[in-house]
Amino acid sequence: MPTQKTGDHFSGQGSAPLPERITEELIAELVDTFYDRVRQDQLIGPIFLAKLGDDWGPHLSKLRDFWSSVTLMSGRYRGKPQQVHMPLPLEMQHFERWLSLFEATVAELCTGPAKFLFIDRAHRIAESLQISLNIGPKALILPQRAVG
Repeated sequence: MPTQKTGDHFSGQGSAPLPERITEELIAELVDTFYDRVRQDQLIGPIFLAKLGDDWGPHLSKLRDFWSSVTLMSGRYRGKPQQVHMPLPLEMQHFERWLSLFEATVAELCTGPAKFLFIDRAHRIAESLQISLNIGPKALILPQRAVG
């Protein structure tokens, strides 16, 4: 059995070290693995299934482009995430579950700077969506206007 140096991390699949750098291949593996888990999740899976049904291919391709743009600045993603999420019945608990599943998947697939960047960006994205959807702790609560 190989000796593990301080700071080295090994996956449960043999003795290959987890990647520390983000690549298109890592993004594809992360997106595919994560959304396989999302589909199976009892809380957020039904939201995705109601929107996508069994046709996940185009969505996964778009998400690979999204994460490539977010982490590698490839510029491939051209969508509008806030508009896409507006009609969905999302609440704070959905974001918490999404982040929990995402963080667990990232921790299994990479380490170091790659892990940090994926998790940091996921939290920023979740916060941005929550603000735009007006849910969660940063929701804008306006005072009632007096009707006169």
